[in-house]
Amino acid sequence: MGMQAQQTKTKAAVKVEVRRNGDAYQLLRDGKPYFVKGGGGTGYFSRLAAYGGNSIRTWGTQNAAQILDSAQKNGLTVLMGLGVTPERHGFNYDDPAAVKKQFERIKADVLKFKDHPALLAWGIGNELNLSYKNPKVWDAVNDIATMIHKEDPNHPASTVLAGINKREIDYIKTNTPAIDFLSINTYSGLAVLPEQVKAAGWNGAYMVTEWGPTGHWEGLQTSWKAPIEETSSEKAAVYKSRYTFSVERDTQYCLGSYVFLWGQKQERTPTWYGLFTEIGEESEVMDVMQYLWTGKYPDNKAPHIFAFSLDGKKAQASVQLKSGASYEAIVDAADSDNDALSYHYELLPEATNVGEGGDHEDRPATVPLKLENVKKVRIKAPVQKGAYRLFVYVKDGKNNVATANIPFYVN
Repeated sequence: MGMQAQQTKTKAAVKVEVRRNGDAYQLLRDGKPYFVKGGGGTGYFSRLAAYGGNSIRTWGTQNAAQILDSAQKNGLTVLMGLGVTPERHGFNYDDPAAVKKQFERIKADVLKFKDHPALLAWGIGNELNLSYKNPKVWDAVNDIATMIHKEDPNHPASTVLAGINKREIDYIKTNTPAIDFLSINTYSGLAVLPEQVKAAGWNGAYMVTEWGPTGHWEGLQTSWKAPIEETSSEKAAVYKSRYTFSVERDTQYCLGSYVFLWGQKQERTPTWYGLFTEIGEESEVMDVMQYLWTGKYPDNKAPHIFAFSLDGKKAQASVQLKSGASYEAIVDAADSDNDALSYHYELLPEATNVGEGGDHEDRPATVPLKLENVKKVRIKAPVQKGAYRLFVYVKDGKNNVATANIPFYVN
């Protein structure tokens, strides 16, 4: 009996609520203030906890039981995504049978996971406002949020927007009053998010559920429309300034945030959004996250890239190379701990099979290169005409890395 009672006790839900205090909002977990310092992703839980993070975000309920248990083991909570199909994936919100079927599937998930102690809140759908026309999606979201309040009084419900504008907020305020707080995905817009939220007319609580580098759709481009990615060192600077100016500054309405991506993925490039490389190395961005979450930098820091050039030109210069010709690539990097640095290069064709809103993309196949691990190398341009990228990974031998790439076009 004792053992059984103990098991029941460890699986009891922990009460989470959004409380209004005058004009300000606060997230309370088990009656105590809980400011989210989160990572969006489902790996590296122990590192998240070690670096001062307290929560993770998912986009659906795949492997939910395992994720919740792992989060619990590491002292983390979970903003659990509920997979609502966006209109851009062919879902028709004018079809009541399809809407009902989706509702029943989501209800089953809520009932299944609502009492897990690691559960923090529910995220209904992801970026349902991206490339959509039918506002009935917000009615469907409201029905789900209403159901959550009935079935699970211990956890608040939210819906996740791509950016924020007045039109959506007007719809949501009218048609989706059941949500407890708003969730917003934003990239370069993070710097001015508190002002945007106000201008859109949202005066409730909100959470930043995705933020990170400058997005591939909003930064500089080459003349052939290839997006230019910030180096890991440039990213570290923008993560720090944007977070400080918005998430930390808006103590009135902001409940916390989830940095994107706590893991690695191919999205335009294999290095654009992940806080880790494919083999789990960490860049200066991670140093900054530890500083933002704990007030301290790690003892050993990642290398810093000052510049990367190909044929004497930087990424912004729309570099054009001749088929089969040879060119010099130079990296200027340093390590504040004086660790010995090695330089690893990779050549990829530009990704062409690309999605939107984080949809799956295949990583392009590597073009073979035989280069030394030094900071100045000669590379031979591919014979085949087209768009490519040259990547460099500067490593310190301590699982830290700096990354940069230059898009170029072969004529």
